[in-house]
Amino acid sequence: MKIPTSLKHKPVIVSENYEQVDGRYAGQTDAKGLSLGLAQWNDRGKVDISAKVWRYTGEKWSRQSEELPLHRVLDLAILVTSSIAHFREAYRYQDLFDPENPVIGRVGLQGDAMNVAVATDNDRIKEDIKLFSQVLSDDSELIGERLRTLSNILKEMGY
Repeated sequence: MKIPTSLKHKPVIVSENYEQVDGRYAGQTDAKGLSLGLAQWNDRGKVDISAKVWRYTGEKWSRQSEELPLHRVLDLAILVTSSIAHFREAYRYQDLFDPENPVIGRVGLQGDAMNVAVATDNDRIKEDIKLFSQVLSDDSELIGERLRTLSNILKEMGY
């Protein structure tokens, strides 16, 4: 499906067949495309690049389409990979985390660090973390394929 170019987000690089590869939603998703382009919040003299997930309801482009600055997309990737790394060793804890030390990682960024922690304020965290772990396990093939692809591209780029 063609991504619109007449809206505020101005696509530059697109994946217009995303509905075919949207993980377990492939073939039955409203996420029809991905794009990297000029952000809709750009002001005169200030240009940002953003990533956008384009959702289509069957009748019109949805207001639920998400647009994120690129650094946030990468920060989410850091959050995902840090979480996966945690769950590889989480079996060591009765509740899949250490309640005395819920911070599972600190990632140095811009002179500070992004904390990666279990959401202990969630009053159902013991149940939810088990469900989360199970879904990570169930989706490990889908996630692993994407991580391997990302790793290969990063290696080709010299990272």
